[in-house]
Amino acid sequence: MPLSFRTEINCSPHASIELNHKIVTLGSCFADQFGLWLKSNKFPVSANAFGTTYNPICIHQLLLQSLEDSLDESLFVKRDGFWYHYQYHSQWLAPTREELTQTIRQQQNAVKEFVKTTDVLILTYGTAWVYHLQPTDQLVSNCHKVPASQFTKQLLTEIEIKESFDEFYKKLKSINPAIRIILTVSPVRHIKDSLELNSVSKGLLRLVCYQFVNHYDSVEYFPAYEIMMDDLRDYRFYERDMIHPSAEAKDYINQKFSDCYFSEDTRSFIKTWTGIQKALAHRPFQLDSPAHQKFLKDTLQKLESLSNRVSVSEEIQLIQTQLHA
Repeated sequence: MPLSFRTEINCSPHASIELNHKIVTLGSCFADQFGLWLKSNKFPVSANAFGTTYNPICIHQLLLQSLEDSLDESLFVKRDGFWYHYQYHSQWLAPTREELTQTIRQQQNAVKEFVKTTDVLILTYGTAWVYHLQPTDQLVSNCHKVPASQFTKQLLTEIEIKESFDEFYKKLKSINPAIRIILTVSPVRHIKDSLELNSVSKGLLRLVCYQFVNHYDSVEYFPAYEIMMDDLRDYRFYERDMIHPSAEAKDYINQKFSDCYFSEDTRSFIKTWTGIQKALAHRPFQLDSPAHQKFLKDTLQKLESLSNRVSVSEEIQLIQTQLHA
């Protein structure tokens, strides 16, 4: 028996996610990169449409409010000449409150329409530490660089997270009964809470995910956190900040997800598509050379062979602009 010097996590296969399945990702920065990876592989994806959100209750509320066409008017705040909303990422700003309201409403409507026919919702929880606005004690998703004295920091309770998920789950299922929910805990450590308190937070998030999987239909868990902590488990798989997973780590986690959720046919497509993406990114010294023109024709042929499965019109147009008549 060969020696093994690591504890590899091999996920059990789940019902397949196919190329035509619509996917929504919401949550921490890991939901951003995960959604963009799926979109780059031609899945129809809404990738973290509300911006980075770390705690589970705010993640649930953002989607729930979109489904219910609601917006908390008391959580708008003006800072340095721009309006923000405490439940939304700082990317959502406008010079007037009215403009910000309109922009958020438009995004809510777009997400609601997408979710109605979505096959898979992937939620990525980042932390259970939250901030409450004083004196109203309202939970916020983003402090928008408002002085810390205006907030109280607290750890969510298991009951608070469960009640929030239950409300969100019932509304979601009433609108889209067939939707699947995949929960993940972000592998990014929140060390500003200290490593000790980060462990408390991640442990609580993992506990509620376990309970949701066992209590609710169509809820699954993908172990992104465990893959980073217990499988890769080495600082060479981190960025220079020693907090965020490196490109290699992200690729490895993505591959584990692929092994768990994609059919052999879908994995074969992704392999082919990855090669085409590399070809599209190629920048030749001699655009007009016979060798490169042949390379373009071969790439065009590969794209056309995939056009019956996914939309490649933009890529085909790009190649055609570089080909000689």
